[in-house]
Amino acid sequence: MTDFRKVIEENPIVKNIADCREIFWINPDCRERGKWNQGEEKLVDIDEAEARLLRFAPFIERVFPEVKGGIIESPLTEIPWKVISEKGSGRLFLKQDSHLPISGSIKARGGIYEVLKLAETLAVSAGLLKYDPETGEHESYASLADPDMREFFSGYKVAVGSTGNLGLSIGIISAAIGFHVTVHMSSDARQWKKDMLRSKGVTVVEYPDDYEAAVAQGRREAEADTTCHFVDDENSLDLFAGYSVAGKRLKAQLEEKGITIDKDHRLYVYLPCGVGGAPGGVTYGIREYFGDNAYCFFAEPTHAPCMTLGLATGLFERISVGDIGIDGKTEADGLAVGRPSALVAAAMQSRLNGCFTVEDERLYPYLAALKDATGIFIEPSACAAFQGIKYIEDEALKYSDIPEPDDNSVNILWATGGNMVPQAEKQAYYRRGKQAETLLT
Repeated sequence: MTDFRKVIEENPIVKNIADCREIFWINPDCRERGKWNQGEEKLVDIDEAEARLLRFAPFIERVFPEVKGGIIESPLTEIPWKVISEKGSGRLFLKQDSHLPISGSIKARGGIYEVLKLAETLAVSAGLLKYDPETGEHESYASLADPDMREFFSGYKVAVGSTGNLGLSIGIISAAIGFHVTVHMSSDARQWKKDMLRSKGVTVVEYPDDYEAAVAQGRREAEADTTCHFVDDENSLDLFAGYSVAGKRLKAQLEEKGITIDKDHRLYVYLPCGVGGAPGGVTYGIREYFGDNAYCFFAEPTHAPCMTLGLATGLFERISVGDIGIDGKTEADGLAVGRPSALVAAAMQSRLNGCFTVEDERLYPYLAALKDATGIFIEPSACAAFQGIKYIEDEALKYSDIPEPDDNSVNILWATGGNMVPQAEKQAYYRRGKQAETLLT
């Protein structure tokens, strides 16, 4: 049995984490491409995942007409450095997964992908949809929206445990297909997210406990029902595959802007992290397509730094923030997770460059500064990424093998959610940010 007091005493970075201090941690186990933990074996096939999303495009466009072409993708928008500081090195972009179609968060990538794959598998197995995996030939997936197909899918159930955004993506797409869907939501989830799901015909089960409790109960109920598919945010390779497509899409977006990433034009990416699935999958895709010219960092709240803790101790999912006395309570509801994904922690050990933690009160000034400078709104959780650039500005990387950003660098803040936040809450977040602007200086 692990003596967590000893873990704290013997590791200065863990002591700082336990004290809820902001920290910047460089991963000493990050390796060059070809020396990753999984060796040459790929965790997921990104090309296969993207091909599946393309097959579903006619269905998506039919069910969600606002998604032109049926492609679920977000803008890559250049933003001014004044959002972060007076002057930074290189170009600064916001990856607006906050504005992904259908569910308005990064979870639209993995969550929607997993449910679509489930629908395809069931329909093909039942002989209701023609798809030849050998040749790639298939009939139009638009037919999956027909009434008889919805009736077929109504014989199956989908369940998921969530702090909010994953529940939105799973609930909305599952209901649109015709599945009976239940979202088990932790106490951290915002009320408006629960209300929105219920308005879509989704069953929402609320828990007074944290994310782990909601996931565990959802998993138990699904295991007892052979017609129920449980979307496992902690261990799903299908979720991971859906997120990983972002790396390939990002490469195309940069090329459209005339931007090449190489050893002289490096890429720095900052991603908010909860249990790890979404940022882990995105990082996997980025490292696959940009290799050692990309540097990825996870951002977590000081009161819920589960991935930072798991990686810094090497204990992965065998340690939670509660084990070292942290309460797991944070304004960044999408990141309110106490224990990291075992799957993602293992994959990130050799691929992720580092992690950093952020106090809740820093989130709101960044939110307001972004809104003032660009008109773009993102939720507090998504603003966790912004502090990473400040750490680098403060020379945190001089004592590592990671090169400092320069004028040729490309910096990307990955905005993970916010587009579906009700207007009243947006205004309240903004006002709070304006009141706390001095924290940015």
